[in-house]
Amino acid sequence: MPQSLSRVLIHLVFSTKNREPFIAPESRERVFTYLGGTLNALDCPAIRVGGMADHVHLLFVLSRTLSISNAVEQVKKESSKWAKEHVHPAFYWQNGYGSFSVSPSNVAAVRAYIENQEEHHRVARSKMSFANCCGNMRSNGTSDTCGIEACRDPGRRGFAPFALG
Repeated sequence: MPQSLSRVLIHLVFSTKNREPFIAPESRERVFTYLGGTLNALDCPAIRVGGMADHVHLLFVLSRTLSISNAVEQVKKESSKWAKEHVHPAFYWQNGYGSFSVSPSNVAAVRAYIENQEEHHRVARSKMSFANCCGNMRSNGTSDTCGIEACRDPGRRGFAPFALG
């Protein structure tokens, strides 16, 4: 085959430094638009970007020429510089991130999950840390989870194939 083909769908999640609520409601759409534009400039077409005051979710197609870590580094670096000037002078992203592959059949569910972040967080009974959400502890199987299958199923740990719902 004379050409390289790739279509890897990624759900990326990262938070502001110390989960500071820097992304105020009035600046969210600008931040999300900037993040999506940064992804697009990296040849990582953005499908949906959303989040809350202290974290973001990005659903995109990973460029065949970038590693996930390189894409994350570039998105965070560019958006952090922009946010310091346009959102808050003390703006920083947290060092870590979570990245998850998404099957084409789950794109609609992941997209809906990202679009409904405000409702998801309003419904949540207690604030879960990202580590808890990521399956580092067993869930009680209620709707208080983050929506990731690994969190809802008490018999599973970790993230290997997951579904949002």
